[in-house]
Amino acid sequence: MKYSLAFFVAIWLTGCSIFGAPTEIDDTKGWQADRIYQEADAKMRDRDYEKAIKYFQKLESRYPHGKYAAQAQLETAYAYYKKSDPVSCTAAAERFIKLHPNHPNVDYAYYMRGLASFTERGVVDRLTSQEINDRDPKAMNASFLAFKELITRYPDSRYAKDSALRMTYLVNALAAHEIHVARYYMKRQAYLAAVNRCKYVFENYPQSTSLEEALVIMISAYDSLEMKDLKEDALRVLKTNYPDSKMLGKNVTPDERAWWKFWDSL
Repeated sequence: MKYSLAFFVAIWLTGCSIFGAPTEIDDTKGWQADRIYQEADAKMRDRDYEKAIKYFQKLESRYPHGKYAAQAQLETAYAYYKKSDPVSCTAAAERFIKLHPNHPNVDYAYYMRGLASFTERGVVDRLTSQEINDRDPKAMNASFLAFKELITRYPDSRYAKDSALRMTYLVNALAAHEIHVARYYMKRQAYLAAVNRCKYVFENYPQSTSLEEALVIMISAYDSLEMKDLKEDALRVLKTNYPDSKMLGKNVTPDERAWWKFWDSL
């Protein structure tokens, strides 16, 4: 009897492995499109984004040509955004743009694509609480280009103003990232590399808030490289454009070290 019971259990377990796990019960079976959409919307309000996404996906697959299908696709992108899944959010937004290039709400898809990259942070960023200018600028660049495309294509979009503000922030953050790297090169005495980073800021982010510091770094780097003419040119630009700059060292006494050599103490 003992062996018969063991044999029965073995057969039962084998059967389970052959036929697979039990099929998940579909709680939306028999629901009409409006019922599924209402339930998905309720889950969004409850912040149950995982369940909301499942409902939106069921709605789209079951009623692909219904009046809720396109809206479900947009809502899916937003749910992924709220769920802090930038990769899936971007994919959902790009899918909507591809399927509905002339949809009246396609500007929202472009906006969501920009937002997804705007808030994207890597695992290291989350664990170390890095400042945005310390991060890899790839996501910031992607966000900037997405917002730029939105404004270019749909200048009258309700999302254009917010996108423009975010672009300004991103320009300053990208420039600050370059300055952050330039500082690192100065500490490593890689002066030419530091100068090139500062030049990049002037060429690509001429409206950013990092130009003043870029000039100071260039002055210090040129001084260390003994390039007197270039140092004087950079100093003249600094004095002309930032006459009240705190970095000019107006209160430094003549017998003290030149103010632009402050990098030597770092």
